[in-house]
Amino acid sequence: MLSSENPTPGNDDQVSGHGMWSSRMAFILAATGSAVGLGNIWRFPYVTAENGGGAFVLIYLVCIAAIGIPLLMSEILVGRAGRHSPINSLKQLAQRSQRTWRWMFVGVLGALIGWMILSFYSMVAGWTLAYGWHYLGEIFSSTTVALDPDGKFDDLLASPGALIFWLTLFVTLSVGIVALGVEKGLERAVRILMPMLFVLLLLMVGYGMASGFFQQTLSYLFTPDFSKVDGNTILQAMGQAFFSLSLGMTGIMAYGAYVPRDVNIGKTAGIIALADTGVALLAGMAIFPIVFAHGLSTGEGPGLIFVTLPYAFADIEFGNILGFSFFLLLAVAAWTSAISLMEPAVAYLSESKRFSRLSAAVTVGVATWVLALGSVFSMNIWSGYTIGGKNFQELIEYIASNLLLPLGGLATGLFVGWVLSRVIVREQLSELSDGQYQLWRFLVRYVGPVLVFVVFLSAAGVI
Repeated sequence: MLSSENPTPGNDDQVSGHGMWSSRMAFILAATGSAVGLGNIWRFPYVTAENGGGAFVLIYLVCIAAIGIPLLMSEILVGRAGRHSPINSLKQLAQRSQRTWRWMFVGVLGALIGWMILSFYSMVAGWTLAYGWHYLGEIFSSTTVALDPDGKFDDLLASPGALIFWLTLFVTLSVGIVALGVEKGLERAVRILMPMLFVLLLLMVGYGMASGFFQQTLSYLFTPDFSKVDGNTILQAMGQAFFSLSLGMTGIMAYGAYVPRDVNIGKTAGIIALADTGVALLAGMAIFPIVFAHGLSTGEGPGLIFVTLPYAFADIEFGNILGFSFFLLLAVAAWTSAISLMEPAVAYLSESKRFSRLSAAVTVGVATWVLALGSVFSMNIWSGYTIGGKNFQELIEYIASNLLLPLGGLATGLFVGWVLSRVIVREQLSELSDGQYQLWRFLVRYVGPVLVFVVFLSAAGVI
């Protein structure tokens, strides 16, 4: 069981006062839930297919090993060494390393990034709830969502009231889980939601295997086509590896504060990276057989999920059940990511500002909801207003995901590689051999920052 939410001072595994994951598996489920989101379910298989299939997968796996896992280990060790919210952990660890306390602003940046991403993410997650509800209605009635999917999606986006309702519901669900704390909220949620996600994915992959188009899907996703590999492919793979593991927004760092001392950080980070990649590949194996079976275009992006796939579900026996399962899968993936995006700010407020866990979660939830209204209105009543050709939602997403997120990951790597005391780092990574430790340190100090900096410059349009 978890440690008490009001721990006894002096126990290294109870310093934070936020409770502890009961096991390594609990943390793996939570961290994988943080990493797995809407981007995994759709973006990864699509980017893989468009960038050389198996060739892209190989490059992506190299990037995971060279950038993703080392930075993932860095965030976990900062959280566990600090045993506080990311902001306070960074501040205290910097001071213990005889460096300026201002490194805490890396945590502030991460919380800001998480808040910005969560705002538009919650709106899109609301779409999945809306579609799931409609398909649930189909199961018990004769109505059909897919009779006019284009119109259904357009009607949803054109209705501020409907969007706000589903946004509010999703934010409320996320606040409710986070407010309950580690034991009653976060761990209980991921123990239910993550197995549910894997089961739903496997069921849909099973349907794909029976569709007659599974072999075509495997060829589409995994046949190496090195003729499509260029500099942009490598940048895409680096960016996907970075964003896929939720690095740079300190959610993993916040979860790391609840990791028991006897957990092997290196092995755990490797398992999380493999699980995250596995979910993305399974999503491709679930989606593309349906696409190929019905002659649909693979280049629709978000439209494939909310417009094109419903046509396919309408032609499938028990398609209403499959449609409900698919959008439930998307909602679960979004939910597990949302609670990790919310956690850094909630942990800080409950630690430093004398907020109760509930009031901190509600405060962050309300702030997220208010910012999300800009994204909602950009779909309808503000659709004519743009800045640099981008509406409000596109601008927030571009700033947070393309500019600030790589900057946050770069800052984390620099802090762990160049600022944090070697004594603290080596203590947290005591399970590594000297050779493994030196390799990790080289990747964090040199390889990771350089490659992340390249991704940052690419995202900013400099190169």
